[in-house]
Amino acid sequence: MAVPDMLSSLVAPLNHQLFHLGQDAVTWSELLGFATGAVCVWLCVRASVWNFPVGIANNLFFLVLFWSARLYADAWLQVVYLVLAAYGWLTWLRGGDRRSRRRMGHASRSTLCVLLALLVPVTWGLTVLLTRAHDSAPFWDALTTALSLAAQWLLNAKQIENWYFWIAADLVYIPLYFAKGLDLTGIVYMLFLAMCLVGWRSWRRELATPMTETGRAVTV
Repeated sequence: MAVPDMLSSLVAPLNHQLFHLGQDAVTWSELLGFATGAVCVWLCVRASVWNFPVGIANNLFFLVLFWSARLYADAWLQVVYLVLAAYGWLTWLRGGDRRSRRRMGHASRSTLCVLLALLVPVTWGLTVLLTRAHDSAPFWDALTTALSLAAQWLLNAKQIENWYFWIAADLVYIPLYFAKGLDLTGIVYMLFLAMCLVGWRSWRRELATPMTETGRAVTV
């Protein structure tokens, strides 16, 4: 059996339609993507390192979903996320002083300037590439990809500014998925947007709390 045929056989159960939600024929990949995505974002809100393994599972489910929907940038983004999640997992566990757990912090001004400056060429380049690949929404797919990569980079570094980029991406993702008939995924991203706002407030509150030398919060 050829490799493409083997892959098709493996993912076929995930593309099985379970029920209809509006125009969306919900599959196992979309439903499981909903569940793991919600748990992953909540773990990020809690600043739990377990967001990374749950996020990897989410990447695999969404890879199948987005490829089937011809949102190719979002599909390949899941592969990049998977690699970044593995790196982020290690960074949170061993990226602090003396290979300790990494502390929450702020991104430097230079880091933010570089990320913002890269948004334009990355979005433009991906738009050209995705147009040639007959992506169903090349510009919006490219823009959300660029924003999401910047957000993931900052999340891996455990820097609070990651929430700004996730929020910006979600504001584009929500109407995009509804327009493509992925109603459940659109609802998921509405939930993600609300959780991102909660996450930003939670991280900001934690950053404002004095820390001991061991990295534990001081209660006063």
